[in-house]
Amino acid sequence: MKQKQLLVLAIIFINVTIKAQSLYFPPLTSTTWDSILPSSIGYCQPRIDSLYNYLQAKNTKAFIILKDGKRVLEKYFGTYTKDSSFYWASDSKSLASFITGVAQQKGFININNPVSTYIGTGWTSAPLIKENLITIKNLLEMTSGLDDEPPLPCDNEDTAKTCLIYKANAGARWAYHTGAYRKVQDVVSNATALNYNAITTNWIKSRIGMGGIWLQQIYYSKARDMARFGLLNLNKGIWNADTLMKDSLYFKTMTNTSQVLNNSYGYLWWLNGKSSFMSPQSQIVFPNTLISNALTDMYCALGKNDQKIYIVPSQNIVIVRQGNTAGGFSLAASSFDNTLWDYINKLTCVTSIHENENGALYFSYPSPVNKDLTIENVKQTIEKISIYDALGNTLFTNSKLQEEANINIDLSSFSKGIYVIEIENKNHSVLRKKIIKE
Repeated sequence: MKQKQLLVLAIIFINVTIKAQSLYFPPLTSTTWDSILPSSIGYCQPRIDSLYNYLQAKNTKAFIILKDGKRVLEKYFGTYTKDSSFYWASDSKSLASFITGVAQQKGFININNPVSTYIGTGWTSAPLIKENLITIKNLLEMTSGLDDEPPLPCDNEDTAKTCLIYKANAGARWAYHTGAYRKVQDVVSNATALNYNAITTNWIKSRIGMGGIWLQQIYYSKARDMARFGLLNLNKGIWNADTLMKDSLYFKTMTNTSQVLNNSYGYLWWLNGKSSFMSPQSQIVFPNTLISNALTDMYCALGKNDQKIYIVPSQNIVIVRQGNTAGGFSLAASSFDNTLWDYINKLTCVTSIHENENGALYFSYPSPVNKDLTIENVKQTIEKISIYDALGNTLFTNSKLQEEANINIDLSSFSKGIYVIEIENKNHSVLRKKIIKE
């Protein structure tokens, strides 16, 4: 019983430590950005090299991984450098969504009001009664009801009145419509009497040290600027001690399912781990998660030609990719995302190394674990393995394992959470460590 109580206390301590762990934020007016060694979180150089080779083959310009706000990986390809700038494409939408939330908290707008309240009537070709149904919230959700495939010479990105054509009542149809979304920028500019670059500078750039500029309603910046914006969102709109997004309800809705039509869409952010998703230029509902190889709590900004900002709160990770198309044509998630995440998942090849005076006893990976936990019994000294839950209950035990070089434990039936694994070697010394099941 005493042992179980100690295990419970250990798990409570682990939980408190994880929650108390602070994020690092790079200085506002400096190129300094702290880094950590990839090996410190179990990344292996051969796996890193394989990832970089894949990225280079897929026309990547820049790639960054942040862990707890610090740089773990940062790589530039060809003539592209950390001082080069590139377009965000539709990743810009997620920046615009954040700006819209700040505009509401400052009292300039209410997203439940009709768009025409701020930019006047007649901004579409829809009948006035239908146009007045379209709220700012509809633009954020992509549920304006305007036709996302207007007839030529219009296209999906046109904002001209003649290209914004009624197809369904607002809220009744989800469709990825860039031309309609861009009216969000007009709404905020009109409501504040400021141009959109000035708004972005005053409300975000100057407060998180981000560079960049809006050109024709698309944002351009360095890869590190994208990473700063990702880090801001990882911390729910707070940069260090500066709270940019005070409206926690808006942020929560922005990064969760915002409507009933596309489970994988928030307010201009894409969401992973949902039961189904819809894609741009399609009305098909796919009964799958958006990016199956990525972690389920991830949300992301996805842009044309594979511009990416991935945010994974459970791991305190931000990942940025800039570059030309990785192959094919996609306005959001593509097969590239899934393959890229396969490489990312395989970066962690050693997560724990336990040693005694005779050298390493075993290696265990991955961390966190989704299904299979692998333990390499290096010197074949492991005699017994047990796994306990937060109450000290034994959930798994196996003994007489010293003949097995690789031990695989299926954790697929375990709930998400923190557990303690106990490993006893043939000399009856015991090692304990936490494992995280996602």
